[in-house]
Amino acid sequence: MRVKFFALLTCGALFLNFVGVVSAQTKTTVQTSVQTNQLAALLPASDGVLTLDVQRLLNEAVPQILSSKQQTLAQMNAKIDELREKTGLDVRQFEQIAVGVAMKRISAQEVDLEPVILARGKYNANALIAVAKLAANGKYREEKFGSRTVYVFTGKGMIAPNKPTTKNSWFDKTIDRMINSLTKEIAVTSLDGGTLAFGSLARVRETFENKSPINTEVLSLVNRKPNAVLSFGAKLPNGLSGFVDLDNDELGKTLDSIRQMSGAVEIGDGNTAVSVTAKTLKAEQAQSLKETLDGLQMLGKAFLGGGKTEDKKVYGRMIDNARVAQSGSEVTLDLQVPQSDINILLTGIK
Repeated sequence: MRVKFFALLTCGALFLNFVGVVSAQTKTTVQTSVQTNQLAALLPASDGVLTLDVQRLLNEAVPQILSSKQQTLAQMNAKIDELREKTGLDVRQFEQIAVGVAMKRISAQEVDLEPVILARGKYNANALIAVAKLAANGKYREEKFGSRTVYVFTGKGMIAPNKPTTKNSWFDKTIDRMINSLTKEIAVTSLDGGTLAFGSLARVRETFENKSPINTEVLSLVNRKPNAVLSFGAKLPNGLSGFVDLDNDELGKTLDSIRQMSGAVEIGDGNTAVSVTAKTLKAEQAQSLKETLDGLQMLGKAFLGGGKTEDKKVYGRMIDNARVAQSGSEVTLDLQVPQSDINILLTGIK
């Protein structure tokens, strides 16, 4: 389940990377957060939603996080320029992403996740699809839904021959692993002049037919941190243990009490802040969840508190700085990581 889900997301990311789609003009945080939320509102009925403000990701988050890895940052920018030269399209035109995930239980131990991805920017969506068709070299098919044409590609067949070339061994290995996981087809169409929709054929069809729009409750979970670079929210009608392989029944019961999850990543002032909130059915279940997290934090401090290497010291500080709080049936975990600690964790990446 998880492999299929991430493979499809990877396929979408590499598709956008190849055809050259990312952002051009700098907007204020308020403007981009509003636009990202508006894009999420176009998703079909989904159990979970993830939104990404690519403008802030490229212009703020990535430069800050890679501030100690200027060579890696330069390689990324050079690759963007290379794609622009090859395709005639500016990779810095991409603006927002919204992902809607439908959950379907296919067995007692397995849940299938089917995402659809909306990608908006200052570009001609139909022109990008034309570029993708050229890249596929005829290895695609067309599906007609009324007057709309949807193009169905085999992710591995289209992406692998056109994958970005890098001189960075970590990038190369990561890209190869992602491509090897691509087995599903990806359907692509334009939702409007500047918006692409892609995912499974069924989910793409649900998007433009719009018979069942996304639940406002799920959207409200995503909008808790309107200035975040990345936000997510999900309803979990069957609990969380189905998504995690566990041998501990007690921990499984605690996870099964969770009915909503939401979170956000914020960047600024030399810090990366991560916030995750879980909502249970009852307040006493939330109390049990908080006590479990408190216990895990104590164990983490015991194991890493006396770490000798710099990276273990960072992990120890992260565990120590994590703040767990309960309010009614909600438990929130907040963590701020200073850029100096991120620099240490990035030391081993080449």
